[in-house]
Amino acid sequence: MTAPIALSCGDPAGIGPEIAAKAWDALRGNCPFVYIGDASHLPEATPVARIADLSQTRTASSSALPVLHMEFPAPNIPGQPEPANAPAVIKAIEQGVALVQNGSASALCTAPIHKKALIDGAGFSYPGHTEFLAALAGRDRVVMMLASDQLRVVPATIHIPLSQVPTALTPDLLRETLDITAQGLREQFGIAHPRIAVAGLNPHAGEGGKMGTEELDWITPMLEEFTPDGYKITGPHPADTMFHAAARARYDAAVAMYHDQALIPIKTLDFDKGVNVTLGLPFIRTSPDHGTALDIAGQGIANPTSLIEALKLAHRMAHTP
Repeated sequence: MTAPIALSCGDPAGIGPEIAAKAWDALRGNCPFVYIGDASHLPEATPVARIADLSQTRTASSSALPVLHMEFPAPNIPGQPEPANAPAVIKAIEQGVALVQNGSASALCTAPIHKKALIDGAGFSYPGHTEFLAALAGRDRVVMMLASDQLRVVPATIHIPLSQVPTALTPDLLRETLDITAQGLREQFGIAHPRIAVAGLNPHAGEGGKMGTEELDWITPMLEEFTPDGYKITGPHPADTMFHAAARARYDAAVAMYHDQALIPIKTLDFDKGVNVTLGLPFIRTSPDHGTALDIAGQGIANPTSLIEALKLAHRMAHTP
C-alpha cells in the first residue's frame, strides 16, 4: 500500500489552512494526505484527527483531516503573516521532507509560503520554496515544471528580471534543464521516450537574425549538436505558435526560456488546475500554482482546485511504475 502524501502547511495566515480543509473534504480517503501544522489554524468546522504516525493517515482520513500537530508560538490572524511563526513554518517543510525521505510519505505537497515573513522572522535566505527544498535534498540544480492535463512547461530561467535572461541563459543551463526535464518525465510521469519542444528566446525565434541573434549564435547549434539520452528534442520554435492544441500534441513538455513565456500559456489554458512540480529532487514534490492570497484569507471563498490537483498529481506520480 502506497504511503500517504505529506502536506506542509505553508503560511497559516494565507489560504493554506482553508484549502487544505476543502481538499480533504473533496478527496477524503481517495487520496490520503496528512496536514503538517497547527491544528488550531484549520477552519473550526473541519473534523480533525491528530495522529502520531503516518500509518494512521488512511484510516483517519475517511472521517477527518489527519494532522501531525505542531504548536505555533504566535496567534494566527488570517491575512496578517506573523514573523514569529516563521521558524515553525520552516520546521513543517523540513518535517515533510524528512517524512518523504524516510519513506513514511510517498510525496511532498507544499502549501504557499510568505517569503517576507520568513525573512523577517527566521532570516530565510532562499529565493523560494524550490531552492530551499533543493538545499534540504542536497541538490545543486532542480527544475520547475508547471503541469496540467493540457500542458507541461518548464522555464529555463525563473524569477529574474527580463533584462538578465540573455545573460543567465547559457548552453550549460539549457542542457541541464533538458536532461532534468527528460529524467522527470521518465521517472515521475512514466513517459519512456519523452518528446521535448524548445522555445526560442526572441520573437519568431529570431526570424533569421532580424529579431535577435541568440538562436543563430548558439541555441540552434547547441540543439543540433546535443545528443539527448533517450529523449527527443525539437526547436527552437517560435513561442507564439507552440501552445495551440495541434502543436501541444507533438510534445510531452515544452521548455521555455523565461518565466512569463512558460507561465502565460498554462495559466491561460488551465488557470485553476495548474500544478507546480519540482523535477530533479530525490522525491516527488508538488504545489498549487498560486500564492498565499492574503487578501481573501479566512473568508471561506478560496478556490482549492489547484491544491486538489497538486495532491492528485502527487498521488498519480507516486503510483507511476
